[in-house]
Amino acid sequence: MNQTIYTSAGVIDKQQHLAKFAPLVKRIAHHMIARLPGSVEADDLIQVGMIGLMDALNRYEEMPGAQFETYAQQRIRGAMLDELRQMDWLPRGARRNMRQIEAAISALQQRLGRSPAETEIAAELGVSIDDYHHMLLDARGAQLVHYEDFTDGEDGNFLERNCADDSADPLASLLDGDLRQALIGAIGNLPEREKTLMGLYYEQELNFKEIGAVLGVSESRVCQIHSQAVARLRARLKECAWTSIA
Repeated sequence: MNQTIYTSAGVIDKQQHLAKFAPLVKRIAHHMIARLPGSVEADDLIQVGMIGLMDALNRYEEMPGAQFETYAQQRIRGAMLDELRQMDWLPRGARRNMRQIEAAISALQQRLGRSPAETEIAAELGVSIDDYHHMLLDARGAQLVHYEDFTDGEDGNFLERNCADDSADPLASLLDGDLRQALIGAIGNLPEREKTLMGLYYEQELNFKEIGAVLGVSESRVCQIHSQAVARLRARLKECAWTSIA
């Protein structure tokens, strides 16, 4: 099904591949747009995703034996995330909300020895449950890991120090090791509904509306639960990353 298409000259037919995998670009864009603010246009993500697809085609000729669709998905998503970073699409207030939520979750986990409930997180933040839900909605689209999460004041960038190979994606290299295992463990420790949501979204690639139908909640509620799950995972990953640095 993922058979590579070649021209009569024996090289990859890039135009055929662009046409064949254009729906993949659109699917990834619409999957990603569900957890981004309304100011981000799907067409913009599709445009940069097509550039990522072309980049994948150019690089794939140098990667014999690789499965193209899997590789293309990585390049497409990477191009979209790079564009979002440059756009600085997440408002400063939303970033602050996510940091506060992460800090509250981290403090509660250490104090309680378990994943805190929503009401406990809201109480730790000193806000009502409704205000906490609004904070989660504002923070939608927060990425699981940011490069700037792994910086310190003395030695500079953790990723640059530990993944110096310029030919590789330093974040992917980091996730291939201990952090990947930490992520697997953190997902396994999520509350059951959040774990189910993450599986439906990232493994089965359902959108938030479809997940809402499965869970019996509204699409906005799915967005809140997703933001909370990401905050739990980010809090846990930061703990693991800094433990590995120490």
